[in-house]
Amino acid sequence: MKMIVGLGNPGRKYLQTKHNVGFMTVDRFAAAHQVKFDQHQFEAAFGTYFENGEKVFVVKPQTFMNDSGRAVKPLMTYYQLQLDELVIVYDDMDLTPGSLRLRERGSAGGHNGIKSLISFLRTQDFNRVRIGTGHPTQQSVVSWVLSPFDKDTRPLIDQTIDTAVTALDDWVQGADFMRVMNHYNRKG
Repeated sequence: MKMIVGLGNPGRKYLQTKHNVGFMTVDRFAAAHQVKFDQHQFEAAFGTYFENGEKVFVVKPQTFMNDSGRAVKPLMTYYQLQLDELVIVYDDMDLTPGSLRLRERGSAGGHNGIKSLISFLRTQDFNRVRIGTGHPTQQSVVSWVLSPFDKDTRPLIDQTIDTAVTALDDWVQGADFMRVMNHYNRKG
């Protein structure tokens, strides 16, 4: 089994915000595989499909970002998923807009959704796909992450989301995460 989790905040008002780039990515991945988020369990919306006989979960926690671990941990426990079967997709302010970084482990780097996951999973050793959103210069961090991308940046973000979906496809189809990471990481 494999589980792809996009981090974001539920609700229409957050739909196109920088903090929801994880949701945007799993939405696009789900659409490419005709997956609907029609199952609801443990404070998460998810859908499943099969790739090469292996069940793949595509998940959007319905807790707010800062409590993402509360939804992910019980799903993993219930479906008996291992840490190496998990990938988390999320926004990263410390990367320039459009940068894509995959990692097998690491600290939260100030990201509250990742802090929550580390707390609930009791480890930093899980796969991540980080999409750069850039850092605010004139506004607070909260205002920045809860605002939409500007019209000049949005096409770049859409391209990066497409690349992230392709990387996730490679992993789901059986490529080792380290190999996928080495292939897709871009400077930013």
